[in-house]
Amino acid sequence: VVAVALALPSVALENGLARTPPMGWLAWERFRCNVDCRADPHNCISEKLFFEMADRLAEDGWRELGYEYINIDDCWSAKQRDVAGRLVPDPERFPSGIKVLADYVHAKGLKLGIYGDLGKLTCGGYPGTTLDYVKQDAQTFAEWGVDMLKLDGCYSSEKEQAEGYPEMARALNATGRPIIYSCSWPAYQGGLPPKVNYTILAEICNLWRNYDDIQDSWDSVLSILDWFFTNQDVLQPAAGPGHWNDPDMLIIGNFGLSYEQSRSQMALWTVMAAPLLMSTDLRTISPSAKEILQNRLMIQINQDPLGIQGRRIVKEKSHIEVFLRPLSQAASALVFFSRRTDMPFHYTTSLAKLHFPEDAVYEVQDVYSGKIISGLKTGDNFTVVINPSGVVMWYLRPMALLVQ
Repeated sequence: VVAVALALPSVALENGLARTPPMGWLAWERFRCNVDCRADPHNCISEKLFFEMADRLAEDGWRELGYEYINIDDCWSAKQRDVAGRLVPDPERFPSGIKVLADYVHAKGLKLGIYGDLGKLTCGGYPGTTLDYVKQDAQTFAEWGVDMLKLDGCYSSEKEQAEGYPEMARALNATGRPIIYSCSWPAYQGGLPPKVNYTILAEICNLWRNYDDIQDSWDSVLSILDWFFTNQDVLQPAAGPGHWNDPDMLIIGNFGLSYEQSRSQMALWTVMAAPLLMSTDLRTISPSAKEILQNRLMIQINQDPLGIQGRRIVKEKSHIEVFLRPLSQAASALVFFSRRTDMPFHYTTSLAKLHFPEDAVYEVQDVYSGKIISGLKTGDNFTVVINPSGVVMWYLRPMALLVQ
């Protein structure tokens, strides 16, 4: 009996949330820790920024597509806790308080996320959540009406993290408020076994950062991609409804990616079953970036209820790679990705070579162009033309099995 009782708490952490990868907007990559509201009132970390982004999510078609979380990152709080030991927002930059912001966001049909750090200080040098503050901070966030917590890991030891991350999961659940829990724990432990136990992690967190922060560059996107797919045998089984690998934010709409690279990041994050957390200025986003981020079929694939993370299945000497994600109702997504830097590449293969079942016939839809190919048999050779650092992405549905 005692053994069973001891085993229960970990299972009890399942909070029923994030059955598909969370979607929304996160301040960090684009706005960082800009706290100079006198010099840069338009872009500093302040309630104004979050009110304005909430308006954009609600009014520009994002919310209807599933982008519902508006997430505050580091540098929102005052430099000291209040006399009762509570975290408080910076009084100059968030004069209305977080509760008012949360109410505003909720009134728009959106949800609010916030940032904390399990340690003496946040990465930006603001008050952290040491072990003695875990319960109190969880309670504070719940009282404010927060819907997601990203808990970073700067300024804490391995031992404190091993104790604190599960403790925060219990504390959030104990508030009675549904709060998605995003952990940075594995990223601080190198992201791989034996240091990281993904079985335990999946029982504690709804999503987790495994690897480095994304920066506004194609090199950064590629380094994340390489790490995730090199280690796919470990990472892929860890993901599923309620618990996701998080390769970090979408940087589409910023400064570092070309149009082709932007399409590639969207497709590859989708095939990875990654959270879709944009970090860009939605007030000034270009029509082409918006079109990529608002692609309905792409989002449908990302949000597939089976929640299976895709894998890289082919790596050619020609620097073409193929990724496959199984979807519900026997459908699947294929991404043909070119790492070439010369010219569009004509890549010829067949579904048979990609290990699709024999004698099946598929209807194929190109996710970006919308073009449909009907009646593609497993044995048929086909050619896709992939631009340098670009992708071709297919959504495949079986039509019928051929009569033997």
